[in-house]
Amino acid sequence: MATESGYSARYEQALRLATVAHRHQNRKGGDLPYITHPVHVSVILLRYGFPADVAIAGLLHDVVEDQGVDLAQIEEIFGAYVAELVAALSERKTDAQGKQRPWEVRKQEALEHMRLGSPQVAAVKAADVLHNARATALDARQDGPGVWQRFTRGPVALLEHYCQIVEIARERLGDHPLVDELADAVEDLGRAIDEVS
Repeated sequence: MATESGYSARYEQALRLATVAHRHQNRKGGDLPYITHPVHVSVILLRYGFPADVAIAGLLHDVVEDQGVDLAQIEEIFGAYVAELVAALSERKTDAQGKQRPWEVRKQEALEHMRLGSPQVAAVKAADVLHNARATALDARQDGPGVWQRFTRGPVALLEHYCQIVEIARERLGDHPLVDELADAVEDLGRAIDEVS
């Protein structure tokens, strides 16, 4: 009887693509390599039992948006399903003239993609925000109110956006424990905002 292997060549390929794509990028306001974020998103998804393709989308969820990796390349290597997930999770940061699009517009579009996308899109977005909320709360408690200068909008707008994501995750995923953990992380971020403001 064949047993499943712990190693996945496909996952390795995705990890390498994400690592190379993000190699010159750090987390906002620090010197921590950015790759720690998509890896953590992917680990969260794996720990909650999501399939490999969803975890791979977690690894790749920012490579198109932040690093300009071609979606066609993702589709060629990982298939249409992974490419569709990554596309649904990628914000369009600039308009046709290369001008920065407003934060509010981009975030509203992201909420719509989550609301209208598959439950797997909602799961990746939930894991994404779960990690961001935990990391931001930790940074706020360690670094103080200066942490908010890293963000386009202040802590109140960020928290409101994350609360909307919790609501949509609950609509799309029901009582999944990932949603419970996400809600707890966002509540804790709210406490961290109060503590350091």
